[in-house]
Amino acid sequence: MNDLLPLAIEAATQAGRLIKDNFKSEKTVNEMKRRDVKLELDVRTQKLITGILLAAHPEHAILGEEEGDLGGEGPVEWIVDPIDGTVNYFYGIPHFCVSIAARMRESGEYLLGVIHDPMQGETWTVEKGGPPRLDGQAVRVSPRENMSEAIITAGFSKSKSALDAGFERYRRISYEVFKTRMLGSAALALAYVATGRLDAYVEEQISLWDIAAGVQLVEAAGGRVILRPSTVKEGTFFICAWNGRLPIEQYL
Repeated sequence: MNDLLPLAIEAATQAGRLIKDNFKSEKTVNEMKRRDVKLELDVRTQKLITGILLAAHPEHAILGEEEGDLGGEGPVEWIVDPIDGTVNYFYGIPHFCVSIAARMRESGEYLLGVIHDPMQGETWTVEKGGPPRLDGQAVRVSPRENMSEAIITAGFSKSKSALDAGFERYRRISYEVFKTRMLGSAALALAYVATGRLDAYVEEQISLWDIAAGVQLVEAAGGRVILRPSTVKEGTFFICAWNGRLPIEQYL
């Protein structure tokens, strides 16, 4: 399986080129919901990634945000978010990414993760047992230990119950930290924590494809992640990822 990381990088890079090339074009909306949007380009980008992965390994399975379960019954499952930060993308905010992870289907053991930001030209990678890297250079979480020095990011989900729970937690944390940011991409939030740009990320309701690659990055970079079933929507997760040094758990 030595080809899996280069394959994931190639898929993420090609997908990133597609979405960057279309960034300033008129967007075709497949579905518009309250606090969410689904674009035709989401589906097209997912198909591009799926085609690249399955051309190399037709026996592998694909779990994607836009197409559900695809592929074969092989030992490896890919978890794909073709555009993480679709609302940003739709509104012309240049903060979004492609997220690809791979894991063993039976054990759930993660093998690798790739996050590619096409607008900044940055690519994070991590393999099981290896260091997390940004454009080939190893990265680590921040050394900050005091909440008063920390910059954290919070995500706010789509449902009222998730928003209410998130607002209460955000209030507790924001009183304690130096600054807070709301950026709109879970995968990039995790990549930024792994790189030390942010100290923590918390969200009440998030899907697996948003975080599968980023969780690996944070843990490999020396950080910690709390991931548990969301109390507001079945099949989603509550997440808190941080540098492992801040006493953030007491504010959750």
